[in-house]
Amino acid sequence: MEGPQRSREETVAVPTFAPPRIAVERRGYGRVILRSTEPLRSHSVSVVHDFRAHGAAHPERLLLAERGSDGRWSHLTWGEARVEVDRLAQGLLDRGLADGPVMILSGPGRLHLLVTLAAMTVGAPVVPTSVAYSLQSADHGTLRAMAGIVDPGLVVAEDASYAPAAAAVGQGRTVLSRSGDIPGSLRLEDMAGEPSAEIDRRCQALRREDVAKILFTSGSTGTPKGVINSHGMLSANQQQIRQVWPFLEAEPPVLLDWLPWSHTFGGNHNLNMVLVNGGTLWVDDGRPSPSLIGRTLRNLADVHPTLYFNVPAGYAALVPLLENDPAAARAFLDRLRLAFFAAAALPQQLWDRIEKLAAQHGSQMRMTTSWGLTETAPAATSAHFEVSNSSCLGVPLPGLELALVRIGQKTEVRVKGASITPGYYRRPDLTDAAFDEEGFFCTGDAVALADPDNPSAGLVFEGRIAEDFKLATGTFVSVGTLRPRLLSAAQGLLTDAVICGEGGDYLAALAWLHPDQLQRCGPDGAPDESLRSELAAALQHLAGEGGGSSQRVDRLLVITEPPQLDAGEITDKGYINQRAVRERRAQQVALLTQEPPPPNVVLRA
Repeated sequence: MEGPQRSREETVAVPTFAPPRIAVERRGYGRVILRSTEPLRSHSVSVVHDFRAHGAAHPERLLLAERGSDGRWSHLTWGEARVEVDRLAQGLLDRGLADGPVMILSGPGRLHLLVTLAAMTVGAPVVPTSVAYSLQSADHGTLRAMAGIVDPGLVVAEDASYAPAAAAVGQGRTVLSRSGDIPGSLRLEDMAGEPSAEIDRRCQALRREDVAKILFTSGSTGTPKGVINSHGMLSANQQQIRQVWPFLEAEPPVLLDWLPWSHTFGGNHNLNMVLVNGGTLWVDDGRPSPSLIGRTLRNLADVHPTLYFNVPAGYAALVPLLENDPAAARAFLDRLRLAFFAAAALPQQLWDRIEKLAAQHGSQMRMTTSWGLTETAPAATSAHFEVSNSSCLGVPLPGLELALVRIGQKTEVRVKGASITPGYYRRPDLTDAAFDEEGFFCTGDAVALADPDNPSAGLVFEGRIAEDFKLATGTFVSVGTLRPRLLSAAQGLLTDAVICGEGGDYLAALAWLHPDQLQRCGPDGAPDESLRSELAAALQHLAGEGGGSSQRVDRLLVITEPPQLDAGEITDKGYINQRAVRERRAQQVALLTQEPPPPNVVLRA
């Protein structure tokens, strides 16, 4: 029941990557088009069709494992899931809930998976929402706004810890919980019905253009909006990934994953990869935080994943533990084919440390990444070739076209193809504004060709255009490239930073220390002399890398208050909203330009 087990020798028998074959078209009005010459192959209408096929083909295989309240793993096989999904699907039909959206407040787990598959099987759109909006928000304002847009018929919450959130959005609606411990909610077993032929009829009637999910953007650059994810775009995206990672067809993936299913990385890229390829997902109850990362280490010893997905903050928390624990490193690397990051830029020094760790333990695993958005299902590019630079985003996937369009001093990447959203739910105004005159989705992300003479070398990320600004000299500042370079120069001292200096004479930064360094600060947050010296040296190291005034940071202020979700400073996936932080912390930003500088401001050595 533990899922497919393979030795290291077996996992390298099938090639990891298909070689990129990229065509470039340079149009007369300055637009450059990149596309894969590999056509998109046939794929299912929906991932639920793949789920049902795998459930019939290998019912005994482990699909999902999660830790129970007793700390032990609870298992759900493919066959068990198929039976329970059909019973829940019938329950939705019996209660008249199959024709409207289903809002899920809970995080990854059995309840979330079963409800998602049941709803999608009978054509009800699923609306997974961030756990942070339920459990960390003081007023549930964002959650109420989402419910107001989608008007769900059913609200799903795991247990009593979600009761306040369920009350905020569940009034007048059916609420479902695992054990009925939310006041007025149905128990999971009470929702189930005896499956009828109507389930198969509904499933077979699904069309590629039908809405599978409504995923709200995380708000890294604005107010969250509901992105339509159609059945066809989700299925197409998995086929695109299979074509550039050919081993997936022969090796059902085994994942240990904490990433939220309310976000396209965890809920579409990773979960759908398991569903389409007949794999196994172990839900990691660890997180990239000092208090929880130890759980990830414990879980790695049980799982030995074949693929590992994380955000840069997750690797920053995990890698030092692996470096100091050879047994844990061996468990991590034992069967690992790919270590993948996305959602933010990975500091190069962290990439180098992961590759060094693999070499020390004789692992042939590869580091890789891709680029995409909620609107692109999510993968639009893939680095499916040998790469050593963490800034490389890869090349377009089969079935997609990328348009590189000059916007001021930067080049925006736009995308068109089978895995792109048709628009925003109940917001035709936003939909119209999101596409250009040729039908390309305008992403707002800036890129450049890694090698202008070789498009197969891929794209490099140059940040969000909306985050960038100019110095008083008119020099353009690329925040998206400077921030990871600052974090790399700090060699693990910092977890994140906000670049400041718009309209000024030099650049500065507000920064959060790694938790291990907090004891080196006084009550006011000022670093002690040794830490101040190390931070000053890091700023000097960054300046020594070159790039002029737009790529060096002259002053730095350590801030101790964590970024606030309700204030829009951080998204549910941990991405810092640069402008929101600068606006909310204007007084601290002002300290960076004060003359003479106050004692708690670190100056470049």
